[in-house]
Parts: sequence; structure tokens; C-alpha cells
Amino acid sequence: MEIGLYHYLTLSVILFAIGMTGVLIRRSVLSMLLSIEILFNSINLAALAFNRFLYPATVTGHIFVIFIITIAAAEAAVALAIVMIVYKNFRSLEVEGLTSLKR
Repeated sequence: MEIGLYHYLTLSVILFAIGMTGVLIRRSVLSMLLSIEILFNSINLAALAFNRFLYPATVTGHIFVIFIITIAAAEAAVALAIVMIVYKNFRSLEVEGLTSLKR
């Protein structure tokens, strides 16, 4: 059995669903951040699969994925800094406790 575009896209959709479920259900800021990273990786997988099977001679998908990884790394750095400041001020990472950002 050969792995085709359908298999990659199915895996991408499953990863996207897991990430979206994590963002919507989880109450911890760190879990939500990890779920967003899963969302980014599902998009990367779909972009690479489309590039491989639809335009194998070009590197457009690879460049797009490198751009997304760069943005995700910057987003993770900023988000972790915010999480550290929130934990320092509130001593909790639960979303319900963050109704007021003034302290």
C-alpha cells in the first residue's frame, strides 16, 4: 500500500481536530499553547503534502512551512514569556482565574 495525498490530509485533519479540541476544551494556558502548536503542525503537514503531490518540482510548500515554523517559534517565545508573567502574578495558569489582568 502506497501512502498518498489522502493519507497525509487525513492525518492533517486529525491533528487539526486534536489541536482545535485542545484550544476549546483545555483551561490551562500551557495546554492551549501546545494545542496551537499542534494546529500549526497540521497546517505544515498539509502544505508539504500538497507540494509533494501537486507540485513536486517546486519548493513553494517547503518555503511556506519554513515561514510557518519561524512564526510559530516567535509566537511560542512571546507566549511563554506571557505565561511566565501571568504565573508570577496570579500563581495559576487556569484561564478562569485570568478574568482581570490588573493586579
